[in-house]
Amino acid sequence: MANTYVALYYHLVFSTKDRIAYLSPQIEHRVWSYVGGVAKTHGVSPLQIGGCDDHIHALVSAPATLSLSQIVQRLKGESSKWIHETFPELHEFAWQQGYGAFTVSKSLLPAVTQYILEQRLHHAHGDFQNEFRALLAKHGVEFDERYLWG
Repeated sequence: MANTYVALYYHLVFSTKDRIAYLSPQIEHRVWSYVGGVAKTHGVSPLQIGGCDDHIHALVSAPATLSLSQIVQRLKGESSKWIHETFPELHEFAWQQGYGAFTVSKSLLPAVTQYILEQRLHHAHGDFQNEFRALLAKHGVEFDERYLWG
């Protein structure tokens, strides 16, 4: 085959360090927009960005030229720098070390988009840790609770 054709959709999830509630409703839309802009800068299409006070969900379409770890590194690194510069009161802000990444079929993009849009509603009834455990279980990802939260 002479050319490369891919349809790579990822649902990325990562939290703030120690799950501290830095991402208040007052700033979250600016943060989500910035993360989307970082994605675009690197050739990644942000389909939906959202989250809650202590974590973010990013549904993205990725090119074949970037590895998953490169995408996450750029989203986290550049947004962290911007948060420090834009919100000096958040000088202690940091993202957690790890992340969750789940592949999404094209047919499920609307459902994952809706899930991300409803994060505040979803978290009125549960915390990030339980949500993340449920995502891992849903996707068949084995984990050791001792190392889950770093």
